[in-house]
Amino acid sequence: MSTSGVAIQPLAAAGGGAALDQVFGMSAAAAVVSAGLLWVGYLHRARKITWLTTLAEWAGRRLNRPPWAALPIFLFVSTIICALFGFLWDVSLHIGKGRDAGPLANPAHYFILVGLFLLFIAGMLSVFLPYDKPGRSAVRITRTWHAPVGGILLSAAGFYALLGFPLDDIWHRIFGQDVTLWGPTHLMLIGGAGLSLIAVVILDREGKAAMGPDAPADKRGNWLVRCLAFGGLLIGLSVFQIEYDFGVEQFRLVLQPMMIAGAASLALVAGRLTLGPGSAILAAVFAIAVRGVVALVVGPVLGAPINVLPLYLGAALVVEVLALTPLVKRRLLFGLVAGLGVSTVGLWIESFWIDAVYHYPWPTSMWGEGLAMAVPVGVATGLCGGLLAVVAVGEKLPRRSVGIGAVLLTVLIIAGAVANGLQTTVPDNTTATIALTQTQTSAGQLGATADVTLRPADVVGDNPEWVTLLAWQGGLDNQRGLVIDRLEKVGPGHYRSTEPVPITGDWKTLLRVQDGYTMAAVPVYLPSDAAIGAAGEPAEPNSTKPLIAEIKVLQRERTFDVPAWLYPAASVVVLVCSLALIAALSWGAGRVNDHEASGAGTTRRRPSSLQPQP
Repeated sequence: MSTSGVAIQPLAAAGGGAALDQVFGMSAAAAVVSAGLLWVGYLHRARKITWLTTLAEWAGRRLNRPPWAALPIFLFVSTIICALFGFLWDVSLHIGKGRDAGPLANPAHYFILVGLFLLFIAGMLSVFLPYDKPGRSAVRITRTWHAPVGGILLSAAGFYALLGFPLDDIWHRIFGQDVTLWGPTHLMLIGGAGLSLIAVVILDREGKAAMGPDAPADKRGNWLVRCLAFGGLLIGLSVFQIEYDFGVEQFRLVLQPMMIAGAASLALVAGRLTLGPGSAILAAVFAIAVRGVVALVVGPVLGAPINVLPLYLGAALVVEVLALTPLVKRRLLFGLVAGLGVSTVGLWIESFWIDAVYHYPWPTSMWGEGLAMAVPVGVATGLCGGLLAVVAVGEKLPRRSVGIGAVLLTVLIIAGAVANGLQTTVPDNTTATIALTQTQTSAGQLGATADVTLRPADVVGDNPEWVTLLAWQGGLDNQRGLVIDRLEKVGPGHYRSTEPVPITGDWKTLLRVQDGYTMAAVPVYLPSDAAIGAAGEPAEPNSTKPLIAEIKVLQRERTFDVPAWLYPAASVVVLVCSLALIAALSWGAGRVNDHEASGAGTTRRRPSSLQPQP
């Protein structure tokens, strides 16, 4: 490693980027898929094939939308499920086994790549399909070719997510493998897929507007499909919380209620205002069903660490009850009030589920700061949910500046809440004395129970977020590679194990402490890792060690041997890309609202097919 410049690590097994043969192989595969997609698009635009038209018109009859909107929406369903399964499996593999030997050595990556490519293809199909101008809001590409805004946005979201793969490899070559969901390039992957649901809502609205006032009304089945779409939006926004669902969150617990409130306020408010009574509850139930099935397959079936999931039912109930009041007629005001209800009453209801099934319940000491973060985020995202509903139902916004201002304000509020949640400290002159008693784990491995004394005794309060022993990345054949023991408090600063944790093999075992802004760790047992030049940490019968920043233990593969300015600069580049996607979605929603909302010009006649009109 270099001590003066950027440390480049050639192999994923060494904590850096992928082997070059895998990079070239994946690049070649992506080029072939892209070339094939462009070739099909060319043949369709040149009217040399008819099968794409036939397939799209079949989808149009099923969804009661124009073919150029229906086929991408149909394809999108398989897209999001495939990507979600791959994503959850990938996270579980990293938790249970550690880093990959390379991107092609991880089977979950194939599902993620296929899912994200299908997302991009769904958007491009919407761009390729229409021969006529698909609506008043359509964007002109050539003199005779116009594309729906939703299709362009869907393509952009897919491209943004796919771009995260090569950038992720570059990131790992520079900074090592930061084994956390919240790595900047990881957020690109999940952010592109999660926000793509907004593009689908916009595309659906364009399709409905293009059919004109004489179009047949949506049937119950169509309504059901659209409820599921908002359930999909809830799923997409919930993936940012996955580390918390596994119990290996690497950031303060106070961020979790804020993320739940934000996801629920945006998705459930938009769904209820767009689709009417029962839609918020149905969206939440759909999200529970899909996440539950995927968790069942990834955990018990594939033998990976088990994850739980938020229910959002309390938030859905709050939204449905508020919708019984006259507030529902004023969508933006309803969004504000519903966001407030979701981030207070909704979170209180959700907390009973969190306390029952999650590794880390929400302590009462956290609620003050938690509400200070969750309420502004919930209110702001609730307003954005109201704005999305205005676009989805075809009403006219009072002013374009209202939407722009609301989105900007929401971004700033979320940024402020996240910035606060990321603030951590390690108090000076704090130690942990750990006495280990050797025993066997439930899997028959060498393990230990621990007696822990923190000094000073008030390093954590009476009700901390957690004082636990975590053992992870031990391999999927050994207790699913994850053991979490919430220690029992027996006196001031004095804690004891409730179950043995492994201290052998590939396991990484550490003491974790989080209370308010304090977030620290002490290694208990770490194996040596020659690939990254890390010495082992033996499990000593008695030891006294200083508390250190938790990231140095949980992300030991990460390279800190880089110029101090490089990590913030690289993070800013990713942030700019993310803000560009949000800006594009906001622009698209505004364009559709300007052109397709009621009172925005004359209504087009309904296009009957994709064939060229005489």
